[in-house]
Amino acid sequence: MRVYIPGTVTMLRELNEAGELKPLNGTAFALTPTLREMYTSGTEEDLEYVAMADAARASLRLLGNDPESMRRRVVIAADVDSASPRPDLDHSVVRIAGTVALKDIAAIHLDAPEAEQAVAAAVLVVDAADMGDEDAEFVLGDVEDHDLAWYATQELPFLLELM
Repeated sequence: MRVYIPGTVTMLRELNEAGELKPLNGTAFALTPTLREMYTSGTEEDLEYVAMADAARASLRLLGNDPESMRRRVVIAADVDSASPRPDLDHSVVRIAGTVALKDIAAIHLDAPEAEQAVAAAVLVVDAADMGDEDAEFVLGDVEDHDLAWYATQELPFLLELM
């Protein structure tokens, strides 16, 4: 199953050094049956994009707890053997057990430098947006206007070196 793991640049550095990643509380996002039921139309690719966007928003929360990390959203796409849906948390949330090896990572998605200011602002308001604050949602809309860049796993050491 393809899952989208929220992360930070700090977590990417740890992944590069250790060769594996342990998602916080085993939390990831995926195209779950519940997520599929929420949409009356859309291809599988469209719905996986929704799960990835949910992971990108979760990355903002991780950045709020990691003030030293670069202000860029990170989403790690990985293929895992099993993931348990967590509809009690949200439609696309899944729990995975253990660590994810570098060999199981399909791609790394990361904000470009131009997004850093919007990401920094969004980190401060992501919880308020979840509670329905319209101004906060507007700020999140600004960061969501920035597409995450795609990197192959083999590019990780070079990517980190350039940052």
